[in-house]
Amino acid sequence: LGPFDLALVRIVGAGALLLPWGAWMVRKQGLKGWLGLSPLPFRATALAGLFGGLLYAMLAYAGFFYAPAAHASVLMPGSLPLWTTLLALVLLAEPISRARALGLVLIVAGDVAVGGASLLSAFAGGQVWKGDVLFMTAAFCWSVYSVLARRWRLDAVQATIAITVFAFVTYVPGYALLVAGRVFAGEAAR
Repeated sequence: LGPFDLALVRIVGAGALLLPWGAWMVRKQGLKGWLGLSPLPFRATALAGLFGGLLYAMLAYAGFFYAPAAHASVLMPGSLPLWTTLLALVLLAEPISRARALGLVLIVAGDVAVGGASLLSAFAGGQVWKGDVLFMTAAFCWSVYSVLARRWRLDAVQATIAITVFAFVTYVPGYALLVAGRVFAGEAAR
């Protein structure tokens, strides 16, 4: 399975449970959600779904095709506090204490220790660095989602459903069109 296939499995699996739950929640609680499925309005659904769902998943899964899981296990969760702190500084005007600044320096040092060698090997044709960059970018996307969720004070269950609704409604049809295009192109070539 490729990264797009893995994303599909994740989205369809979550959608099977969360789309009916979202529809029930919108009806039961009288929420003005998006498409009658997401308990959040369109803007919150789209931004949470884009950063916390689609981009995060696709970047992370793509990273596994270039770099080992050991890199992901350090770079993604290790970089979350770095990106979240920097985004909270910019978007929420949260100051950075000295202790936190020291922690951020240590996070960067750890990221360099894990990914630095792969970055240097890029000049010799290595490709692990691509996965490391994808993992760091995935962590950044999750941090954007986290800061937005904090800024908007999103309920965790509602945000999870909204992410799944957005990913399902936008990703699954696009994936189906690409697969259908491949099938029809294959049939035409015969």
